[in-house]
Amino acid sequence: MTSVDDAMANKESESVVQTSHRRRNSMEINPPKCLKESSLTIVLFGNSASVQFECENILLGEENPIKTETSRIVPLQREISEHHISLINMIDLHETDSVDPLIDQLVNEHKIHIFVFVVRLGQLTDADKMGLEWLQKVFGDKVFQFVIILFTYEREEECDTIKDYLKKDPVLEQLLEKCGGRFHSCNKMMNNQSEMSDLMNKIELLFNENNQQRYTGEMYNTVLKQRESLKNSESQSAGCSEPTINKERMEDTATSKTGEKHGGKNKDTETTVRPDQCLQQDDTKQINLFRRLHLEGWQHNKLRTADVLQISEHSLQSHESCDEEELIQTFLQKLLMMDYRARYININKGKEQDHTQRRDKNSENQGDIFDDVFKDVTLSKKGTSVSEQIHPMDVQMAVFHCADGFLKQLMVTKLSQCQYALPLLVPDPFTQQIEFPLWTFRQINKSWKMRNTNNEIISQTHPVYKAETPMVSFFRFGSVSSSKSQLINSLINEKHNTFFHRNCPGSSRTRVLMDGVVEIAWFCPSGKNTDKFTDCVAFCNLHSDAGDHEKQLQILTEMASVNVVLLPQLDRHDKSAAIIQNLYKDQKPLIFLFTEDESAVNEMKKGKFKIGLKHRNQSEVSEELRRTINDCLSESTSSFRFEDVSKHSDIRVDEEDDDDCRRGREAAQQMMSLLEDKDLTEIKESFLPCQGKLWHQWCQKNKELHRPRANETELESRKHTEMTKIRQQQHESDISEFMKYFINETDSDAANKNIYFLKLLEIHLDEYISADLSAIHKKYDEKWSTVVRLKENYDKSEELTTEQAELERVSEELQAAAFGLQHIMREIGQIYESCSSVKNKKDLQFHFSSLPSLAAEMMISGFPLELMDGDAAHVPVIWISAVLDELIQKLGDQTRVFVLSVLGLQSSGKSTMLNAMFGLQFAVSAGRCTRGAFMQLVRVSDEMKTQMNFDYILVVDTEGLNALELAGRSTRHHDNELATFVVGLANLTLINIFGENPSEMQDILQIVVQVLMRMKKVRLNPSCVFVHQNVSDVTAGEKNKEGRRRLQETLDEMTKLAAEEEVYDAEYFSDVIRFDARNDVKYFAHLWEGNPPMAPPNPNYCENIQELKETIMSHAEKSDKIMLTHLKDRIKDIWEALLKEQFVFSFRNSLEISAYRKLETEYSKWSWSLRSAMMETENKLHNKIENEVIHEVEETDLQTELKMTSEEVEESMSEFFEKDKDKDILIHWKTSFEIKIKDVQENIARETKRKLNEILQQRDLKKRIDALKTHHENTLYEKSKTLALKLKDKANDEETLKKEFDLFWKQYVKKIITDTPAIKDIDILTDVKRLLNDIHQGCLPVDHRKDDSDYSIFNVLSFSEYVIFKRSTKKEIQDAVKDACQTVKGKSGSTQTLSPENEAEIKSLVTDVEQQTDRMIQSFNISKMGYNISCIQKLTGCIKKRVTEHQEGPVNYKFKNEFFMVLVLSICKRANKMITDQQRLFKEANDPVLYLERKRAEYYSIFQKYCHGATSAAIFGEIICQKLKEPIEQSVYKKTARDLTGEMRSNCSSLNGNRSNLEKHILKTLAEEEDFDKYMNYINNPRDHFKDFIKDEVSQYITDKFSVSVLRKMKENIKLLQQKIMEAACESTEHVQMNRGDAGLWLKSFTHPLSGELIFSEKDLSGVKHDDVDDFNLLEDVIRQELLAIVSDISSRFSTKTFPVNLDYKFRPDEILFDHLCHCCWVQCLFCNAICTNTIENHDGDHSVSFHRVIGLSGIYYSNTDNLSAHICTSAVANNNLYFCPNESQKILWRDYRTAGDDYAKWSITPDLSELPYWKWFVCRFQKDLEKHYSKTFGGQGKIPDEWEKYSKQDALESLDKYI
Repeated sequence: MTSVDDAMANKESESVVQTSHRRRNSMEINPPKCLKESSLTIVLFGNSASVQFECENILLGEENPIKTETSRIVPLQREISEHHISLINMIDLHETDSVDPLIDQLVNEHKIHIFVFVVRLGQLTDADKMGLEWLQKVFGDKVFQFVIILFTYEREEECDTIKDYLKKDPVLEQLLEKCGGRFHSCNKMMNNQSEMSDLMNKIELLFNENNQQRYTGEMYNTVLKQRESLKNSESQSAGCSEPTINKERMEDTATSKTGEKHGGKNKDTETTVRPDQCLQQDDTKQINLFRRLHLEGWQHNKLRTADVLQISEHSLQSHESCDEEELIQTFLQKLLMMDYRARYININKGKEQDHTQRRDKNSENQGDIFDDVFKDVTLSKKGTSVSEQIHPMDVQMAVFHCADGFLKQLMVTKLSQCQYALPLLVPDPFTQQIEFPLWTFRQINKSWKMRNTNNEIISQTHPVYKAETPMVSFFRFGSVSSSKSQLINSLINEKHNTFFHRNCPGSSRTRVLMDGVVEIAWFCPSGKNTDKFTDCVAFCNLHSDAGDHEKQLQILTEMASVNVVLLPQLDRHDKSAAIIQNLYKDQKPLIFLFTEDESAVNEMKKGKFKIGLKHRNQSEVSEELRRTINDCLSESTSSFRFEDVSKHSDIRVDEEDDDDCRRGREAAQQMMSLLEDKDLTEIKESFLPCQGKLWHQWCQKNKELHRPRANETELESRKHTEMTKIRQQQHESDISEFMKYFINETDSDAANKNIYFLKLLEIHLDEYISADLSAIHKKYDEKWSTVVRLKENYDKSEELTTEQAELERVSEELQAAAFGLQHIMREIGQIYESCSSVKNKKDLQFHFSSLPSLAAEMMISGFPLELMDGDAAHVPVIWISAVLDELIQKLGDQTRVFVLSVLGLQSSGKSTMLNAMFGLQFAVSAGRCTRGAFMQLVRVSDEMKTQMNFDYILVVDTEGLNALELAGRSTRHHDNELATFVVGLANLTLINIFGENPSEMQDILQIVVQVLMRMKKVRLNPSCVFVHQNVSDVTAGEKNKEGRRRLQETLDEMTKLAAEEEVYDAEYFSDVIRFDARNDVKYFAHLWEGNPPMAPPNPNYCENIQELKETIMSHAEKSDKIMLTHLKDRIKDIWEALLKEQFVFSFRNSLEISAYRKLETEYSKWSWSLRSAMMETENKLHNKIENEVIHEVEETDLQTELKMTSEEVEESMSEFFEKDKDKDILIHWKTSFEIKIKDVQENIARETKRKLNEILQQRDLKKRIDALKTHHENTLYEKSKTLALKLKDKANDEETLKKEFDLFWKQYVKKIITDTPAIKDIDILTDVKRLLNDIHQGCLPVDHRKDDSDYSIFNVLSFSEYVIFKRSTKKEIQDAVKDACQTVKGKSGSTQTLSPENEAEIKSLVTDVEQQTDRMIQSFNISKMGYNISCIQKLTGCIKKRVTEHQEGPVNYKFKNEFFMVLVLSICKRANKMITDQQRLFKEANDPVLYLERKRAEYYSIFQKYCHGATSAAIFGEIICQKLKEPIEQSVYKKTARDLTGEMRSNCSSLNGNRSNLEKHILKTLAEEEDFDKYMNYINNPRDHFKDFIKDEVSQYITDKFSVSVLRKMKENIKLLQQKIMEAACESTEHVQMNRGDAGLWLKSFTHPLSGELIFSEKDLSGVKHDDVDDFNLLEDVIRQELLAIVSDISSRFSTKTFPVNLDYKFRPDEILFDHLCHCCWVQCLFCNAICTNTIENHDGDHSVSFHRVIGLSGIYYSNTDNLSAHICTSAVANNNLYFCPNESQKILWRDYRTAGDDYAKWSITPDLSELPYWKWFVCRFQKDLEKHYSKTFGGQGKIPDEWEKYSKQDALESLDKYI
């Protein structure tokens, strides 16, 4: 970049800065920018003896400013060759004491283009030598890319000899090399314009080569930080001034936030420098390397596995090349995917580096080849590059040095899988102390095949740290021309660079970290004749000159079977001659390879060989060397034991040096000692008893329990008891010392120690079982081969049976011998489950509740956890749930996961694929194939969490389908079960197919398609990607297209087959799942590049892995994520459904259920908001109708009134669906509930309009009543006024006045009674019976002529006695079905009994008629209109119509007349009280005797005022107040009722939710009261019971809260009404006075604003004369005074008794609440009478309930017995042998209940064990009452299970809170 001083900045330079900044950030390569028009900032430094200050000096002038005292550097401004120069003279500055302030000023004020180092040619002094060191120390290593050396001379001839001079002076050559070989020469006086111009051109050229970068203050500050870090470090003394490692830049090694608790500082393999050691000059290269790789601070903050394995943006991209700062990430990414090209990563460069010295481009001279080519040959090593390319092995070793122990082990394991040599002895890059990284080799196994003495091929698999093999060591002395590493590769695998050598891509001469490193690799034979060696052979390679690394050489030569040494032609006096002489004298075979010798192999003496390499064919040499080594090995008996390396002194063993590793190893060894001398097949039975037979028995019982086959419910109870007993036996089993030790060791805070312990234990267990397991596998293979051979020969003899039985036995032996960490964790899970399931717990010496925490810690640390037990084929739900709860505690309850699972045939490479993709550790080795399912967490980096919206990927690996060792035991059902489980659990499933074999594809595809179809049915929406592994020529586009087309066809074919089995309408695979064959089908190359065991992984396979990873993350970004809290429920839901075999039919998504219940609660609130607002509107409009202000009501007007509330509800709904934590689940119902709310709003408006229109109609009908009533009142006012005027002179004679008024009153009332007939009392039931008698012509049944007040059709158990069948029925079906199956009959058992379906139909009819007549009675508005027998006639007619319509429908019966009469009587009995109460209110309001007598005191008061001469205004005011009294009281009661309803909705626990919540409280109340009759009323007449319960709750609330709530509300409402009346009076007075109006105008103005508040209008005063009223102020005062008295009078009568009495039925809180809460579905289960829980009446979809009841509660019993059934619906439909008879001609298997008829088909009954303990308690508590009620017993087949007796009432009540 270019820049100048702020003072000299111009637009052009700013433009350069901006352009350059963009260029640097984007790493683009841009053309050079000419700087002739801009400024250059140049710093000149060096020795003043190299220059001459004088006026002709173009650069410096005549004075050196540093010689004069200055506190500031002032740039010199120069113009040289059209360049503007800011020259900063620092000549001799480094020799001054006060340099630091000047340097700070320099870098903070200037951005420097070039540093020019001035050196006197031929006179290089110590000061000059120190000049560059000073520059490096002050400005850091990076400064060298900005330096050019300026050689000055005094005479012209000196300039001509500059090349020779550089050759002779190696020190100067080194200085020049540091500066990239850049130099220029000029005379000492610097007065030659041409030389200065050339210098400017070279400076400009260098600036462009640096991508226009400048040295900045930021770079300098970084150096300062490094210096400060070094000063604070204890790794060196204070006097050391070498560059240090920057500890500030730790982004690349940052500790995981979520893993802080589990990570932290790791001490293993950490190297520190002793305080007394100072970094030497040679350390600069190492420091510079770590800096360039951004590994500063590695000594204290190791790279961790968790950070490397996390999903980051970088890991999701494929990188063939990268920037230098990304080199480590890219290397690790490729290595973890087993891509051996990790060593061959290209580094992006801003511009192609030029490694030759550049000549003056402007030179016009014509040169020749000697001048242009050969003259500068000696300078070929110099160039202008900033730095050499980093050596690939330096990248590997830098990571190795900076990694913690676990990452080192992972790294070395992956290197081994890449068939690369591994670091065996590693010198510390600074202290040179040798480390033997034994720990890193622990997980590496080598397999090979060889021939035994019988020429049979035998297989061997050994961990390398235990293997004893011959070892051939290679080393060299001196500098050799041949590549030793390349030579070894030709012996091991000539097609693969096992050892990196000089001719490998990316190799450079600046290797920093490999000197002294010993690498090891193994040749593993394949058992073929082409093998180069017949046994496994180790090859060790010591890098660099062996003479410089005596310790490594000593170890190798001692342990090797054969030593191979590369030598140049040495003489006796060479420094290594003595070592070579000793090797030659040693007895061990020795092979000399001479790089300067051309001879063939020559045995100089026994065991000592010589081979020449010069001018010889590489293959020929390799073959000679191979034969020679084989000859030596055949004579040698020594072998190499890997662990023996640690016995050498003066080397550091990582396992010994790290405390955590050592403690973990000791603990693992202690555990293994407990297994000594134990039979492998019996270990699990001895040490892990909980997971053996007991666990398998429990699993089997649990499956049987969920899949009942037996004929009696008692067996179900027995299974429960047996399962409890098994759990008790598990709990009582002795926990072995082995398990106790394991739990104690892992239950500690030493996270690193625990991980070492677990890894080493796993390694030791694998080693422990390997020999025996290999033998069993061999035996299994032999038996399998025998069975196959016999089958192929169609041999059906006993031999085949015997061999098959033997194969089965070996298979069981194979399973018993498997013993690993997963089995230990399985045992812990069973210990936890058994402890959780028993009440009386024994002393375990540890708390069982801590066990899930151990497993959670393991998962966080990167260990897989068994999700499904592969041996028992069962999910330990209790254990898994507890572990996930702990994970939630540790990771946070908002942690989101994306679940990725994999399915495929056995050994199809599933686990290998996952391990390569995510760096995981799922078992892949032979004999350790995955069983069941395992889950493992992969962390997402912080920067990716926001983008992906999840925190972890949960990877689920599964056992292979069609597992060979399960043949004979495993079934297609097991594969279906496993596939359904993992596909249902996952967001995305990888379907792994090995090759393109159609038969193999069909095996798995049919399962997968069927599973996806099941998922679709239960609204789980997983996706899948198909992976074809081991496909040749995956790059062939046309072939891939054909493969995809073939797969699509196969999937469509499988879809048709699966659709038939699943009864699903689908023809194409795309009908089942969204599937893109172009993107969701992947083709993978062969895993190996060549033939194992020496073949490396195929790079194309690794590319395929990366592509698949990107596809997965693309799916993940769009997919719904799962909260960890929800994952637990999903696992449980899916497994519970699978246990019942019918997955779709059985699936209960508890997350959805929970979310839906929450939604229903919110829905109740939303609908209440709308209903509450409409009630206020309805009241206001009601008043206006009564006041004749409005004469019609439109629905649109009502909708407008609701608009504001509707918008609030919409906003609340939107917020709920968008912000609730279950929003991803709730979104499924968003549209339907928006429609529901809209429907509710429309229904409320429609219903309100209907009510108000009825009031409009009734208003017109009762006008005569109201007019007559008003006429009487006003006549009394006028006549009393006339009488008062007559008696005016006797106003003071109170007795006379009273006597005269009483006489007047008596006469007038008598006249009114004579003119108006009195309102009589009514007898509803008498009217009903008379009407029915008339209808049926006196044929009222005798039984019902009695006044049996208790009898009601609502209590009838069966309606059979009320029907006549339309046609004759067949003989009893029981006679024809006397077989072994069960048949459960309906309630009667008679041949003429109704079927349960018919009973349900009639009961539904009765309920519907009851609801319809209820609404009709309320519409009569009897309290206002009065009772008339026409009401009964209308009711009867309505009932008759409904009954007739029903029996004329598709039913096989007709009703007897008795049914109609009983129905009418029952309904009228129920309505009797309500009608009577309403008639009472009507009579009190309209009977003249009652009404006028109540008004007598008021009339007398007015009469007195007339007598005393009160003004017309005063009298009129009192009359108005008397007229207001009743409307005020009525309004206050109605308003308080509405307010109270809202309060109870909030405060009363039974009323503050939806109907389910209300039902829970009803059940609690019933249990507390223990009243059997009430229970039966609830069971048979739930709607009535709910209504009564709400009424009781409201009544109780009013009683309890009257003084604190009800009374307060009433007083507030009456006060508010009083204020509104006075405001209306005041405003009327002002209005009249302003408009000079009369009393009529005042009255009109007064009543208008009150028309919506009170039923009060001008017509109420129509007969009262007020023409003479003119004092409106007095009128207002009188109203104020009288109103106060009226309010006081009304308030004084407020009480708990008057509140319900003074309210019309339809305004009572209980009626409002019932209408709100119970406007739901009331359909009852056809078997147990449980009510459908849907909150919408006439809802779409099936009826359902959360918990069914015992079907015996509704009277269902076993055929031909008196035994009531103790089955519960959910268990009955799960039974394959239980039948019921819906009618006389049918017998239906209970599980096929939907086929019994339409009413049955409308019910969804889930076959599961979701039974409410409440009803089990009820049956036990009221067994005798039930038996007496139904005249049946719970005996025989219907015997109540013994375990039901254990439930107490408290258990029953608690179960309600838990499940409802």
